[in-house]
Amino acid sequence: MIRLNCDIGEGFGIYELNNDEKIYPHIDMANIACGFHAGDANTMQKSVKMALDNFVQIGAHISYQDLIGFGRRHMSYTNKELEQISLYQIGALSAFCLTNNTNISYIKPHGAMYNDMMNDENIFKTLLQTIQKYDNKLKLMVLSRSNNTRYENIAKRFNTELIFEVFVDRNYTDDGFLLPRSNKDAVIQDKKELIQRVQTLKQYGYISSINQKKLYLQTDSLCIHSDNTQAVKELKLLKDILR
Repeated sequence: MIRLNCDIGEGFGIYELNNDEKIYPHIDMANIACGFHAGDANTMQKSVKMALDNFVQIGAHISYQDLIGFGRRHMSYTNKELEQISLYQIGALSAFCLTNNTNISYIKPHGAMYNDMMNDENIFKTLLQTIQKYDNKLKLMVLSRSNNTRYENIAKRFNTELIFEVFVDRNYTDDGFLLPRSNKDAVIQDKKELIQRVQTLKQYGYISSINQKKLYLQTDSLCIHSDNTQAVKELKLLKDILR
C-alpha cells in the first residue's frame, strides 16, 4: 500500500501554519520539523499530539542548521558534525514522543540535506551510521530512483530499512532528481495534472519527468508539502485515488 506523507510542523515562534490540523486526518506519515529549518518546542509538542490523535506515524524531519534559509541551502559539515546535528534534532523530537507515550518511526532529511544525501554517498552513510548508533529500528526515507538497489545494498550494511519516496507535486529531471525550486516549473499546482500523475504511478509504476521521460520508481510513500496552499484539497484527492 502506498502511504501519504507530509512535511509538517513548520511553524515557529509567532509564525504559525494553520493547515496542519486540517492535514493530519488525510495523511499516514508526518515528517515533523525538529527546529533547525523550522519548528520549535511548542510546535513539536502540538505536532506529536495531532499525529497521535489521527493515528499517524511520526518521522523526524532533520535539516542543516539553516532557519533563515529554511534548510534549502547547501552547508558543509564534517561527518562528526553531521552526526551531531542529526542526533540533536532526533533527540529533541524523541523527548516529545516519549512524554506522549509514542515514538519516532523513521528519519527524513529536509531540503539541502535530503538532496546532498542522494548525491553524496558519504553523507548517506553518515546518516545511516547515526541511525545505527541511536536506534537501528528507525527507517530512513529517501528519494526513489531507478537505481534503488545501490542505496539498499549500502543500507543493509548498517541494518537500516529504507522507505522510498516519490513527490507528486514536484517535477523531476530526466535523471530522476527533483527539479530545483529555482526553476519556475519545479512545483506542480494543477489539480488535473496531480491526479493524472498519481493514477499513472499507481497503475503503471512510473512518473513522467519534465521532458516526459518515463521514470519507473518503487513507491512506498507519496509526499505532499504542507506549505502548498492547496495541500488539504490535494491530499483528499490523492487519498481517494490510492484507497
